[in-house]
Amino acid sequence: MRIDAVNQGTHDATILRGRWLEFFTIGWNLLEAAVGIGAGLIAGSIALIGFGIDSLIETSSGVILLWRLQEGAEGEKRERRALRLVGFSFLALAVYVAFEAVKALLTRESPEKSIVGIVLAALSLVVMPLLAIAKRRVASKLSSRAMRADSRQTDICAYLSAILLAGLGLNFLFGWWWTDSIAALGMLPIILKEGIEALRGETCEDCHPPHPSPLPRDGGEGKGEGFNKGANHP
Repeated sequence: MRIDAVNQGTHDATILRGRWLEFFTIGWNLLEAAVGIGAGLIAGSIALIGFGIDSLIETSSGVILLWRLQEGAEGEKRERRALRLVGFSFLALAVYVAFEAVKALLTRESPEKSIVGIVLAALSLVVMPLLAIAKRRVASKLSSRAMRADSRQTDICAYLSAILLAGLGLNFLFGWWWTDSIAALGMLPIILKEGIEALRGETCEDCHPPHPSPLPRDGGEGKGEGFNKGANHP
């Protein structure tokens, strides 16, 4: 009984750690959105604005999936409807970024240099990989497909940060105004992929197994989806 209690306590502590990782992710995405959109509008940077809006949509997606896991088996139709809205939002963002980036290239619109944007991209490039590693550790301990899928999404955010940093950095160092638009266009495949997956409901299928398995009495960790018991996943 004592061993079972210790194992259950460890299991619950791991779930709590995963929950805080998810809340931190949502908070960080909100910060990225506010700073990215604000700094992008000031500098006239398409890449920075696109990065900020992507973070805002990611926050919406995270809240939807967080709510879905807390709801359990209920609300699946509402979740799918909400995910379709997220998917359309990503596709609309892709159209906006493509249009503005091509227009900037054709009209030779030169964005201002943005130190705030560079700092944001650099911080995200450090924070996101570390966050993804922490999520994978929790996913391994809980056998959580939800957390593992979310860690891959966090990796994608790191890729976007690298693209943004390259575009802003080259413009800052060498005055290559066109690198901002090129960076924005470089984000398109990732944004489109996010939109298509949301429309198909792939995130939902990956994150919601039918039934969680109880914690075994031999002290092993449950093989089901640990986050279905009140934990969170964006």
